[in-house]
Amino acid sequence: MKLLIKNGTVVLPQGEKKLDVLIEDNKILSLDKNINENCKTIDASGKHVLPGLIDIHVHLREPGFEGKEDIQSGSKAAVAGGFTQVCCMPNTNPVCDNAVVVTYIKHREKEVNLCKIHPIGAITKGLEGQTLADIGKMVQAGAVAISDDGRGVMDSNIMRLGMEYASSFSVKCLCHCEDINLVNGGVVNEGYNSTLTGLKGSLRAAEDIMIARDIALAESLNLTVHICHVSTYSGVEIIRSAKARGVKVTAETCPHYFILTDDIITTFDTFTKVNPPVREEIDRQAIIKGLKDGTLDCIVTDHAPHSAKDKEVEYNLAAFGMSGIETSFALSYTYLVKSGILTLSELVNKMSKAPAEIVDIKGGEIFKGAVADLTIVDLNEKYLIDSKNFYSKGKNTPFNGYEVYGKVLYTIVDGEVKFGG
Repeated sequence: MKLLIKNGTVVLPQGEKKLDVLIEDNKILSLDKNINENCKTIDASGKHVLPGLIDIHVHLREPGFEGKEDIQSGSKAAVAGGFTQVCCMPNTNPVCDNAVVVTYIKHREKEVNLCKIHPIGAITKGLEGQTLADIGKMVQAGAVAISDDGRGVMDSNIMRLGMEYASSFSVKCLCHCEDINLVNGGVVNEGYNSTLTGLKGSLRAAEDIMIARDIALAESLNLTVHICHVSTYSGVEIIRSAKARGVKVTAETCPHYFILTDDIITTFDTFTKVNPPVREEIDRQAIIKGLKDGTLDCIVTDHAPHSAKDKEVEYNLAAFGMSGIETSFALSYTYLVKSGILTLSELVNKMSKAPAEIVDIKGGEIFKGAVADLTIVDLNEKYLIDSKNFYSKGKNTPFNGYEVYGKVLYTIVDGEVKFGG
């Protein structure tokens, strides 16, 4: 089966170029001008053809929390957001800490048949931070990384062992950096606005201490490590310094950390409650600088959908997390590319190629012979974010009503149109 994309501006590793893209089965058969083929055709005139977006940090909630999200609704949301591949975190019920749960998720991926789903296994059994999970069997079943995302591994020796075992199976630890004792029940960034609202604050140091520890372990052991959802200016500096020394560290951040500040918490809207918390302008500017200079390698969503009952409570009792997979590209394009901070090619790298390289999966570039995972966007189309239109069950976004550019028109996975048309 063939599919032809005509007249689009294709974002290639070497830059943008007006080309047609001919797909046969699941591969890019040809990239050239004026391809003529008697097959299904998408006219991409005035549009951009990107390598399929890849998100290495999402929460699909299944198994166990299907009221918040399930693999079908999360996959629909992913392709609507332009994502062809996602990596799902293990804080499900039961926890994804064994090969059985990994296998279940891969089975559901095939049943739903929308985006590609790569499970991330837990570092420790039950995410309890005490005993290593069966990392080898999870990798054999299809896990692409390990993480105790949602909580930090407090025992440094357990973290060391996790890094070493992960390395022996050629996968990385994706580290949730949070000293839970220092957080001590904090629900927002500790600073002026936490004082103003009376909401308990969480120090930057709670994140920074664990970033420094996990980098120190990676440096001492000469292993790789990936730092999740960086939110602090000081954390960016720790990572930048480590990279300058040659430490094998990669790092991610999310749109809410380079767009928002903790001024948003003064509304007491629980959609602003996220972990780590949105911080101050100094942090936001540092995140932007870190993206620009390469300290922060990729942009993820940390898509954390919740049901209304999880959020329609007082702030202290509300669940942490934002639903972000359907807004990530448009927000990132609007606030990073249209503002002149990144080029389109740089943004695409951070949302496609770099994530693929971090977890060592195929994808992230357009070239002849590549897997036909593609996203077609209209960069000039302006619209207002409205969570009522989300495919995700989670409507919990602080970006309702934001005006953005960059509408996803088509998402193509393995040569098949999964969204649009």
